[in-house]
Amino acid sequence: MGNNKNNFWNEAGKGGLILACVAIAYFFIQLLVGKGQDGGAFVKVMNFVLWAGKFALCIWLMARLLRAEATDNGADRRRTFRFGMAVAFLSALIYAGFYMFYVSVIDTDFFKEAFDAMAAGLASQLPSDQIDAFMNMESSMPVFSFVGNLIWCFLIGTIISAIVSNKYCAPSNPFED
Repeated sequence: MGNNKNNFWNEAGKGGLILACVAIAYFFIQLLVGKGQDGGAFVKVMNFVLWAGKFALCIWLMARLLRAEATDNGADRRRTFRFGMAVAFLSALIYAGFYMFYVSVIDTDFFKEAFDAMAAGLASQLPSDQIDAFMNMESSMPVFSFVGNLIWCFLIGTIISAIVSNKYCAPSNPFED
């Protein structure tokens, strides 16, 4: 029992690391594309194409991981779904931690530029105390982004796991012992 549980988490960890590496690579490619241009239509289209490619690749990788769990280990639908949830959670945790580290330590001005641009646009519409309150949120953005990325990635991975586990696993027979 213990070895089977360890194998489950080892495989889930490997899968989560692979998915997180795909998301991190997408993040760096998106940074390079965004800094290479002035933010025109080309950059927006390129970012969408990159996002769609990353999303499709992550779905494909998750499907392969769950299919391997279902076929190689003979897992039923419930175990395959739980495996997918574990992969999704570990992947989300790694990516969210990386993102928080990046915006907190490596590029500390990551949110400052966006907040300054938004404050300049809102300056004529809001009183100065509301602008100040808005600007005070900037210091909390790394934590908000960590929680947001963790929830978003986990939810999407869980939904994909539910769909894929239903596809690759036969329903369990409730009348069997």
